Amino acid sequence: MTAPVRFPRFFVTSPAPCPYLPGRNERKVFTELKGPQADALNDALGRIGFRRSQTVAYRPSCLDCNACVSVRVVTDEFAASTTQKRNLKRNSDLVATVCRPWSTGEQFSLLQHYLAVRHPNGGMASMDEVDFADMVEHTPVTSYIIEYREPSPEGSRPGRLVGACLTDRQGDGLSMIYSFYEPDAERTGLGNYIILDHIRRAREMELPYVYLGYWVEGSARMQYKIRYRPLERLARDGWIRMPAAEQDRLIASAVARPADAAKPLSGGAKDGVVRRAFGLKD
Repeated sequence: MTAPVRFPRFFVTSPAPCPYLPGRNERKVFTELKGPQADALNDALGRIGFRRSQTVAYRPSCLDCNACVSVRVVTDEFAASTTQKRNLKRNSDLVATVCRPWSTGEQFSLLQHYLAVRHPNGGMASMDEVDFADMVEHTPVTSYIIEYREPSPEGSRPGRLVGACLTDRQGDGLSMIYSFYEPDAERTGLGNYIILDHIRRAREMELPYVYLGYWVEGSARMQYKIRYRPLERLARDGWIRMPAAEQDRLIASAVARPADAAKPLSGGAKDGVVRRAFGLKD
């Protein structure tokens, strides 16, 4: 006799300022991930546009806006552009290591530097080391953190940490939860390289997708996600392929209006206090 299916309870947050589009409010629907079925529930929710933050799965549920669109890369059809090929070659010396989801002081120092340069006014800027540990370690699903290091000159100890990504292993792909990297110009393209490496890993693991989270047209900080082809987006009738002509237009627009680093957006709760942000008890 099989155990009865227990459907999760869903809740809705109060409206709050949108961190992506000025002048708008955001609202989220969410549920807790816990128990022996957490992986299966996370997989199922991921296919309908939910994202994970610690022990919470959430997705936008805004009253007057649907700008946040879930996107994923089709790994077995991905073809790197000329720029992406140059990026792969330029960063091919990096040593990537899959680590258990356990935070380190070295990772936190890199995160602090990344946030200070790229998102000084963002919702995570005040994150402390305990918050960071919560973000990495409070996971009820199969996840790990991938470290990217420069080769060690001596060869006897790990090289300098220049990037990291907290990643969930889902049934049909890799879900990139949060990545951060050395923001200085000494080694360029690290954020894109981490995505390209995840696409390669998913393909080798015979996983069909890499989930990139939400793409928001009109938000400069989200436009890097449309550079990966082919890209699927979640619509009312399910996942659909973004037409090549539309993607060409969006990429051209993103090139004409470069990065958000000069105009960081604020808003959003830091991940280390996500349970309290969603109204859950610790």
